[in-house]
Amino acid sequence: MKVFHDLGELISIPNPVVTTGSFDGVHVGHKAIIGRINRLAREIQGESVLITFHPHPRKVLYPETAGKDLYLINSQREKVELLRKAGLQNLVILTFTAEFSKTTSIDFIRNILVNKLNAKKIVIGFNHQFGFNREGNFEFLDELGKYYGFEVEEIPEQDIHNETVSSTLIRKALQEGKIQRANAYLDHHYFLMGNLLPGSQELKELQIQTFQIAIEEECKLVPPDGVYAVKIEVRGHSCKGILNIKNSRYGNERSADEMKIEFYPFTDQSIPVNQDAIVSFSKRIRDELPFASLEELKVQLKKDQTMVDDMIY
Repeated sequence: MKVFHDLGELISIPNPVVTTGSFDGVHVGHKAIIGRINRLAREIQGESVLITFHPHPRKVLYPETAGKDLYLINSQREKVELLRKAGLQNLVILTFTAEFSKTTSIDFIRNILVNKLNAKKIVIGFNHQFGFNREGNFEFLDELGKYYGFEVEEIPEQDIHNETVSSTLIRKALQEGKIQRANAYLDHHYFLMGNLLPGSQELKELQIQTFQIAIEEECKLVPPDGVYAVKIEVRGHSCKGILNIKNSRYGNERSADEMKIEFYPFTDQSIPVNQDAIVSFSKRIRDELPFASLEELKVQLKKDQTMVDDMIY
């Protein structure tokens, strides 16, 4: 997949089949759209293209209201990786600014879709709107397509699994700790990527080796406090364990410095630190518990391991 961070970087793409959107989560509905543009591209010997935006438009347009407490399912790096796995061929990430938000729908079509990309087909999701004041829609694109020579297709709502799968729905499930529900909507495990660091010195002194993970973006959605069944991958190492999340608050109480994400592996203790790690979540298994002794803690870890072994293969 080729990634472009600026329209000036664009190279000539053969017969582009284009879609646009934030694609936060790259969920099952997004994958249906990517699958469709890939099929259409093959039919005309072209390539698929997604135009997306960073930061999220709501963060720019409504910084004190709807964008203020918006936490995203994926960091930019996570989203790029998911789109690559989904088979997208070209990703254009446009910087979304207050000035860019004033781009009218006709300017977006003429200057970007036609003059920069020379789009042959444009695919949009059901009821998609775009441009300044969200004035652009399927009918407008279709009308302009006849003039500029591109085709337009709207994917019917029922074709996206007859269920309104939305990033909003998935964010809500994650913020409630309903990992299995979120995973079903995503059609993959919710995950986070980050640098793996040495864990708690206090636990290390008790001969319990843990690792901390630092999130990459302030607005990354982290599930609520508790203990989770997870699998971690680091440079070829893969192992099961539990992840303890502390101080994962939302809104004004959020503080990335106070948040603590700590992983305890059940088997492989030789995981390399200061490396990129991917943590895939399976289920929230319990609250954090107080322990009166080291023995109590070890008994609970054994119970957790039995539960996780039954859950993750």
